[in-house]
Amino acid sequence: MAGAAHAEGGAVRTPRHQLVGFLLMLAFFVVAPYFIYPVFLMNVLCFALFAAAFNLLVGYVGLLSFGHAAFLGMAGYVCGHAAKAWGLPPELSIPIATAVSALLGLVIGALAIRRQGIYFAMITLALSQMVYFFCLQAKFTGGEDGIQAIPRGTLLGVVDLGHMYAMYFFVLAIFLFGFLLIYRTIHSPFGQVLKAIRENEPRAVSLGYRVKYKLIAFVLSAALSGLAGATKAIVFQLASLTDVHWSMSGQVVLMTLVGGLGTVFGPIVGALIIIAMQNYLAELGSWVLVTQGVIFVACVLAFRRGLVGELGRWLGKPL
Repeated sequence: MAGAAHAEGGAVRTPRHQLVGFLLMLAFFVVAPYFIYPVFLMNVLCFALFAAAFNLLVGYVGLLSFGHAAFLGMAGYVCGHAAKAWGLPPELSIPIATAVSALLGLVIGALAIRRQGIYFAMITLALSQMVYFFCLQAKFTGGEDGIQAIPRGTLLGVVDLGHMYAMYFFVLAIFLFGFLLIYRTIHSPFGQVLKAIRENEPRAVSLGYRVKYKLIAFVLSAALSGLAGATKAIVFQLASLTDVHWSMSGQVVLMTLVGGLGTVFGPIVGALIIIAMQNYLAELGSWVLVTQGVIFVACVLAFRRGLVGELGRWLGKPL
């Protein structure tokens, strides 16, 4: 319970090697669009934020959710509807969608947060499926057709997001905002409380750290997942049932485990690997899923901490 005790003393200082890792990641994403297809990179950034938000919950609180697709997909629908039907610019439609996901996270979290382990996972999955069927039947979502031709709009009335590089750096800015918010949360007194709850919840509760801390973390994770979903809808100008389906929740679990559960940079690496596989192995058709399964099994057997987790163990420094 050292984490809980330390939580009273102030925020944890940023390790130098993590700062170096952040600068390397930033340099890669700034330079990459001039050598790699920007739309592919924007997809990676959206899913990297989604995976990082999921990792905040499962890696630092110890709550495995099988329903995070609900927040990703619902935000995409709300953002798409706000941009297309209401004509709102992205600086308004994206925050509105994020707020809706946060509210949805509050409702689902309030119902599920008092359960643990497989019971928590099954409750989140069941509630997520309810959201899926709502999206399937609701008029504003377009049903099986989804919301298509979502306008990207003009940022602050000045920057035309129809331009590829303008859109890319807008997405990069959103990703960096979400990533740094998660990083600050992890290295704050609140983050130390979450780690204490993960390690020994009964003792943390006995010290006065109540269930509300887990609920706050759940809502924050849901909001950032919604931010990723809303941004993705603007990027691809599409909101569909794919993003709210239960398989999307499984996909983000895969990204997090492959990259490294409970690591700072693991979800980003995992998202890059999984999205790259889907993109460059698309010609294999349904065999892509089989290939993903083989790689997942190999990672679990050979890299139990994930790729970044094993690298951090080898270096003797947490990444």
